[in-house]
Amino acid sequence: MSNRGLFHCRNKLAAFAWMVTLLVVAGTLFAAEPVILPINKAKFLIGQHFDFVVESRNGAVDSLDVTVDGIPAEQYFGKPGEFKTVDDISSFRINQVQFTSPGTVTVAATAKQGASDATSQVTYTVTDEKIAQPARNVILFIGDGMGLPVRDMARILSKGIVEGKYNDILEMEKLPNTAIITTSGYDALVTDSANSASAYATGHKSVVNAMGVYESSDKDPLDHPKVENLAEIAIRKRGMSVGLVTTSNITDATPAAMIAHTRRRAEQNFIAQDMLNPAHMPDVILGGGSRHFLPMDIPGSKRTDNRNLIEEFKAKGFSFAGNRTEMNAAAGEKILGLFHLDNMNVYLDREVIKNPKTLGSFTDQPTLMEMTEKAIEILSQNPNGFFLMVEGACVDKQLHTMDWQRSVYDAIELDQAVGVGRRFAARNSDTLILVTADHSHGASITGTYHERDGKTGRHGVRTYANSIFPTFVDEDSDGFPDNPDAEVTLAVQYASHPDYNADYRLKPVPVVPAIKDGDKVVANPQTSGDAMVGNLPYSETQEVHSADSVPLNAGGPGEEYFRGVMDNTEVFFGMVRALGLDGSKQ
Repeated sequence: MSNRGLFHCRNKLAAFAWMVTLLVVAGTLFAAEPVILPINKAKFLIGQHFDFVVESRNGAVDSLDVTVDGIPAEQYFGKPGEFKTVDDISSFRINQVQFTSPGTVTVAATAKQGASDATSQVTYTVTDEKIAQPARNVILFIGDGMGLPVRDMARILSKGIVEGKYNDILEMEKLPNTAIITTSGYDALVTDSANSASAYATGHKSVVNAMGVYESSDKDPLDHPKVENLAEIAIRKRGMSVGLVTTSNITDATPAAMIAHTRRRAEQNFIAQDMLNPAHMPDVILGGGSRHFLPMDIPGSKRTDNRNLIEEFKAKGFSFAGNRTEMNAAAGEKILGLFHLDNMNVYLDREVIKNPKTLGSFTDQPTLMEMTEKAIEILSQNPNGFFLMVEGACVDKQLHTMDWQRSVYDAIELDQAVGVGRRFAARNSDTLILVTADHSHGASITGTYHERDGKTGRHGVRTYANSIFPTFVDEDSDGFPDNPDAEVTLAVQYASHPDYNADYRLKPVPVVPAIKDGDKVVANPQTSGDAMVGNLPYSETQEVHSADSVPLNAGGPGEEYFRGVMDNTEVFFGMVRALGLDGSKQ
């Protein structure tokens, strides 16, 4: 090789070595900013317990230095922390800490790797706001997916409309204060029920499919950093009773979010057994979902072990009810009522249509009104007061299947349960009543539908001046129309949907709108009507949630807090303010 060639080769090697050096130096000079959990702008009730975590997610680091208001975190919280590295993710964690003074708190974290470092900073707010005459009880009614259009549908069917004026308004609308609630989580614009209900329960944002936790890098869904919920604070600080009532599986997202801590809402077997945890054990549990309480050798069980949680609850002093008759006869201070293997049947199928093929062996299910009455009867025995969450769950589930009639009858059922709560509050003025939704759906009334002139399908949808008033009839004045498939009915259409067949009429049995066909989604061949081309990706076989804000109504002590536009986390702070709760150590 010539000297010129040798020189050229050496230059290339030197350049390559220099590039390698730059990459190595870059890796040591530019450490990634650490992630601090809870997130920036989080708000805490004074004394509210939470797990504090800082992570370096883009490669392992030598150390994580963390301060709270300039004081080393371990010294500030008075507890030792744990620093560890797993799968190139370094973390610093202190469990079960709290802020004991109101005000603003600043947290700074520095990740150090070699000669380099990177710093993150977040700011928290701690509140101890209370009203002068605290409430003894709070009843939170949640219409899952019950956005404003669903309320309008329920008002039309339940109260009637004549010459443009409603004969009456809903029970929930008679509460004096109104607010608009925003619903997004901290990971995504559109939320799910676990995340949104968790905001009500804890006052903290979370992520889709999570409840009672912030999302960390931990692979165990049960080990993400937890934040204390209202039920736990109420039990820990005041010895209050707690009740969960729903028409869904009792371990489903919304009721579970009131007490559970998991990154994965599908951990329903764990959620069922975790209800036995004294820190958040409800005194009243009424709904569906016995399949998560029965041992695995019982037909219909979904458990993977032979624990019989029903018997375990009985051993804790709970009476058990498997149907309406047993629930109404139950006495005592605690009750577990499971009225279906999975979600309870909807009101239309339970109380109106009563098709044996739909109900199967579950022919004696209570209404939401009856469950609410029983819950209040039991919970009100506690002189320390109670927190009760009542969910109309299938408002959401039936909108997902684009069955607005079944959805709206369940919204009316929830509204009548609100009437039960309002009548109790009228006798007990120390009770705060709240009614809201965890999120909304893209369903809307675009007019009415009829076939009087022979037009069917989309041609039978009447808009503007042609949208004559519907012909629902309620001869017994029970608030539920006797003719759910009225001759002139509502034209309800959807902003988000898969391919489906639209005939605008009530289905005699519940049916899914679309099914998977290979890598595509097609309209369910068991349905008929106009073929509607979907606007969702093929991963979706049902209608989906929307980012629309939802209304909230409030009445009772602390009602003035609920006004204007509010973040969903503020519902928690309105409830603890009304109750006068203080989570700090005495």
